[in-house]
Parts: sequence; structure tokens; C-alpha cells
Amino acid sequence: MKRHGQMSEAMSTGIFLTLSGGFQDAYTYYTRGKVFANAQTGNIILLGHNAMNGDFTDAFRYLVPVLAFAGGIYISEVIRGIYREYGKLHWRQIVVVLEILLLFVVGFLPQSMNMAANILVSFVCAMQVEAFRKMKGSAYASTMCIGNLRSATEMLYRYRHTKEKGCLEKCLRYYGVILVFGIGAALGSFMTSLFEERTIWISCGFLFVCFCIMLIPASNESGGRACGSI
Repeated sequence: MKRHGQMSEAMSTGIFLTLSGGFQDAYTYYTRGKVFANAQTGNIILLGHNAMNGDFTDAFRYLVPVLAFAGGIYISEVIRGIYREYGKLHWRQIVVVLEILLLFVVGFLPQSMNMAANILVSFVCAMQVEAFRKMKGSAYASTMCIGNLRSATEMLYRYRHTKEKGCLEKCLRYYGVILVFGIGAALGSFMTSLFEERTIWISCGFLFVCFCIMLIPASNESGGRACGSI
């Protein structure tokens, strides 16, 4: 059991986490009132815009997901502190189980409860981005793209100047994560037209796969070639 934590950095885990991250963002935007679950920068911009126009009702609608996101990060750290030495499950698996339960509840919430749905999804996204920070030893984000795009382009520059294969591997991995996020978002936007509020249960399925992957004893999949500085 002590080796299971390493599987949280495996590429297979990262792929399904990222699919789920893109899916959740599309779900809240297309199904829950055009609010972003992950992109809190966008929510803050819209918060400021509505506040300056005196539309405090809409401003509050964008403030709530930001506060929920902060709360999710805090609770993720609480879970880590309590269950870090827990022998039966890795603390990140506990985070994933909580994510699944909360998103399952979201699927039952009607349109009249969109604010509650966005709160829960933003909370889940924050727990995920806080708990899962690395893929094969490299920092990444499974619920947003800006950091991954920066890292991918930086690795591309380093590879061109050093020819280190490790830099190229990281570059392709980061761009791959962005592609997977886009696939998750596209899938989410398509599925919402078919299943509406219950579409989020597909994200639960992605997360369940992650939970199962982390039951597998760790292998050298979580390793990777280094890329030195230039």
C-alpha cells in the first residue's frame, strides 16, 4: 500500500483526471449558467465587470465559485494532513472518492439550483488540482491549461537549445495534457445536449477509473527523464 501513492503521478491517472477536468468545465459552462468551474480568472473578470455595472446579483453568482474553489483547496490539505499516514487507502484516493460523491449529487440538482451545482463542481476541481500536482515527476494541472501551456513551450525552447530528450518528452507530455483537456471539454459540451444535468456522472466515471488505477502497485511509469536548465 505504501507504493500506491506513486500511481497518482502516472500518465494513465493524469489522462483520466484531465479528461474529467475538461469535462467539468464544459458542464458548468453549457449546463449551469455559463460559469467556469476551473477557470477562476474568468470568473473574477466577470465578477469585476458585473460589480462595476452595479449588477451585484450576477457579481455574486461569479464570486461564489471562487470562494468554493478556495474552500476545496483548503479541504484537500485537511484530508492530506489527516490521512497521509493512513494504511488502507492513499489520501489522494480519499479525495477522488469525495469528488465522485459530490459530482454524483450535482447530477440530481435542477436548473433552479445552478448556484449550488457550481459551488460543488468548483469545490471538486479545487480538491483535484491541489491533490494531483505532478505527472511523472513534473508539475502539471489537470483542471486548467495556462500553466501546462507555459511549461510545454518552455520545454520546447529548452529542447531546441540543448537537444535533451528529456525536454522533448516533457514538452510533448504537456501538449498532450492540453489536448486531452480539450477532448474532455468537447465531450462535455456534446454530452450536455443529450443528458443535461446528469451529464456530470460521466465525469464520475473518469474519476472512478483514476481510483482503480491508484490501486495498482506503482511501477517505473511514474519516473521520467530529467531536463536540465540551460
